[in-house]
Amino acid sequence: MRCPSCDCQNSEAAKFCDACGTALPLHCPACGAPNRTSAKFCNECGVALDRQPLTKGPVVSATFRPQTADFGFALGTAVEPQSVPEGERKMVTALFVDIMDSTELGQNLDPEEARAIIDPALGLMIDAARRYDGYVVQSTGDGIFALFGAPVAHEDHPQRSLYSAMRMQDEIRRYSARLRVDGRPPIQIRAGANSGEVVVRTIKTGGGHTEYTPIGHTVNLASRLQSLAAAGSTVISDSMRTLVEGYFALRRAAAGQGDQRAHQRA
Repeated sequence: MRCPSCDCQNSEAAKFCDACGTALPLHCPACGAPNRTSAKFCNECGVALDRQPLTKGPVVSATFRPQTADFGFALGTAVEPQSVPEGERKMVTALFVDIMDSTELGQNLDPEEARAIIDPALGLMIDAARRYDGYVVQSTGDGIFALFGAPVAHEDHPQRSLYSAMRMQDEIRRYSARLRVDGRPPIQIRAGANSGEVVVRTIKTGGGHTEYTPIGHTVNLASRLQSLAAAGSTVISDSMRTLVEGYFALRRAAAGQGDQRAHQRA
């Protein structure tokens, strides 16, 4: 199967291009017609297609019911050491999210008051990441770093990360409205995401727990893109754009936001 992005020839069973990571068209087993990777039925003959992504619902206009977050959260989940080969290469999506102006918030409020605002927000972010099978690698104090596609593998990890980011934005907007009603300062978040290859490793932290950590430029770029995002927006890399275009409404980021050709959700 030839990749529509880089023209590389892949095996017929391939779902993603092994040269650039682009999602490959889904061919109908009956008539051979190409279909979108999200298609459930062939657009040529109507036959049901076997390969379906796990995300559900509308693409951009998806709305979500508020969830009660468990604020007694723990980062990540238990990972069996033998289940993760040391130095394994994986295609993943890294998502970084943080609270805007959290330093100023901490300066203007008593530490306990600031924590009472930030901790519930972190809980909402973690809950949204886990809803789409994201693995929360760490909390940065005022944000989170979540991984999609590993250690739980999903072929639609780029889409899952953005659905998660959209949910976080929705939940934080609702939470911020409640803060205003209570007479407390509202908050906003920003996010950055990037898909690509990483090398994963496990780190034993004691007590029988093992953390799962990705290493590589993919992660570093996602963190950088988060720092370029405006409040309430999610910025993604140009390479990730090729994987999610058609699933989300995208627009080019404002000029002057670094050398990367980033795109953000409209």
